[in-house]
Amino acid sequence: MEKLITSNLKLGIIAGGQLGKMLIQEASKWDIRTFVLDNDETCPAGSIASHYVKGSNVNYDDVYQFGKLVDVLTFEMENVNIEALKKLKAEGLKIVPDPGILELIQDKGLQKEFYRGNGIATSDFRLYDTVEDILAGIEKGEIAYPFVQK
Repeated sequence: MEKLITSNLKLGIIAGGQLGKMLIQEASKWDIRTFVLDNDETCPAGSIASHYVKGSNVNYDDVYQFGKLVDVLTFEMENVNIEALKKLKAEGLKIVPDPGILELIQDKGLQKEFYRGNGIATSDFRLYDTVEDILAGIEKGEIAYPFVQK
C-alpha cells in the first residue's frame, strides 16, 4: 500500500485490543510508527504495531515509562493510570483525549454531575458514599428497589 504521507511521529496506544488494532491500521496509511502497551503479548494490536511493550495500563511506572517512548499518547480503554498520564502531560507530552476527560469518565458520579451541570440529558441519580447511606436512602424513600448502583 502506498503511504499517504511519511512521518517520524511515534504514536503510543495504551491497551492493545480491537480498537487499538483499528487505530494502527489507519495510522499505517500515514506512515506513523505505533507503539502498544499491553500485558498480553497476543493482544490484537500487538501483532501489527511497530513496537509492542509488555506492561500494565494501571501501573504508574509502566504507563509513565511507555509515555516517554512516544510523541503522542492515547488509550483505548478507561482503566488507565491517571496519575502517570497527568505527569506526562505536565512534562509536555500530547495526550488525546486529555487525562482530565479520562478522570471524569472513570468516576461515574463526577460524570453524571458534569452532564447535569452542562445541561446534557441524563437519567436521574443520587450519589451515596457508603452502603449504610444507600440503606438510609431506601428507608427515607429517596430510592426504591430496583435501582442501579455503580
